[in-house]
Amino acid sequence: MKPLKEMTKEELLELKATLSAEYKEAQGKGLNLNMSRGKPGVSQLELSLPMLDVINSGSDMKTVLGNDTRNYGDLDGIGECRKLMAEMMSVQKDNVVVCGNSSLNIMYDTVSRSMTHGVNGSTPWCKLDKIKFLCPVPGYDRHFAITQHFGFEMINIPLGTDGPDMDMVEQYVNNDPAVKGIWCVPKYSNPTGISYSDEVVRRFANLKPAAEDFRIFWDNAYCIHHLYEDKHDEILNILDECEKAGNPDMVYMFASTSKISFPGSGVSAIATSLKNIDFIKKQMTIQTIGHDKINQLRHVRFFKDRAGLEAHMKKHAELLRPKFEAVLDVFRRELDGLEIGTWIEPRGGYFISFNAMEGCAKAIVAKCKDAGVVMTGAGATYPYGKDPKDSNIRIAPSFPTPDEMKAAAELFVLCVKLVSIDKILENK
Repeated sequence: MKPLKEMTKEELLELKATLSAEYKEAQGKGLNLNMSRGKPGVSQLELSLPMLDVINSGSDMKTVLGNDTRNYGDLDGIGECRKLMAEMMSVQKDNVVVCGNSSLNIMYDTVSRSMTHGVNGSTPWCKLDKIKFLCPVPGYDRHFAITQHFGFEMINIPLGTDGPDMDMVEQYVNNDPAVKGIWCVPKYSNPTGISYSDEVVRRFANLKPAAEDFRIFWDNAYCIHHLYEDKHDEILNILDECEKAGNPDMVYMFASTSKISFPGSGVSAIATSLKNIDFIKKQMTIQTIGHDKINQLRHVRFFKDRAGLEAHMKKHAELLRPKFEAVLDVFRRELDGLEIGTWIEPRGGYFISFNAMEGCAKAIVAKCKDAGVVMTGAGATYPYGKDPKDSNIRIAPSFPTPDEMKAAAELFVLCVKLVSIDKILENK
């Protein structure tokens, strides 16, 4: 089929009538699918069920150093779990603090600490007249929710196929002392699935911030979440690059096992410089006696090491890959050549990002909902929930079955076509 914009008004109206009949038929199927969040499917959760059997009432509950995980101690996490998370994040064990179940919780705490007590002795952010945060877009809505909650002015930074627009990043960071941080999902980014190039990582490491307390919030959530065995994205290690550039304290790296073991019952970690670690631990001693060490021990005994994690993630990929490919196959078959949408085919992560024609995203999402398919709200991938082009839609294929994803994708492209036709007709 030729591009829709090249069709005559009569051709568009004829096509719309045909598609409208298909849509009415789809509404009658009683679909009830939710693709609004990146939740692992039931079959993925079952992969980790044996973890629940590695520790029981008869187990030795001591760490390799002899510490009793049932008792107080090990504020920064048991040593073997710090080692496991360090291997997963490709950093040194001494640079890691293992926390509770959620990396988002650590990010929130890190911003909150900076608000109330500053960064390594700097002025607390809450005492400053203006604070700004850079937000590569489209991006992760929960990141933006944190900085909105604390009253930051959030600044959109366009995200390309190799990472954020670094000319803009450097302009803001190197010249404006009110800029205190930037959100980054550097590998299989949420939602676009892109990974940062070596050049982008090096430019991050070589920033010359106008603010001494500027920090890069490096959310490496999908560091081992590949979809294909033979096609992996790899990124430079930001901690190593910052050290080389003479900026060892400039980055906080975050990760968790939330989409590896059990969401809500995994372990999370922050990796950063020893100076930052010391500052964080001083405040943690007031905040907590320690996190769930029995759960940390359970994860170590189940996964053992990086190789164990990677073997486990291959099983996840076998379950996820057909769902992603079901969506992408429909996109290629139904949308190629129509010039009414673009998408990136990710090699890992949890999302597919779709860019509709400008001014169409909200209408597409609403039309999907009316036929039983719930999507992430249009605008959610931008600060304040405001996509200036009303174009980006995040698709989360993980929870439904492959057959359900195929049905959902077919409905989605039907809605894309109908809304796009209406938009084009407005301008005819």
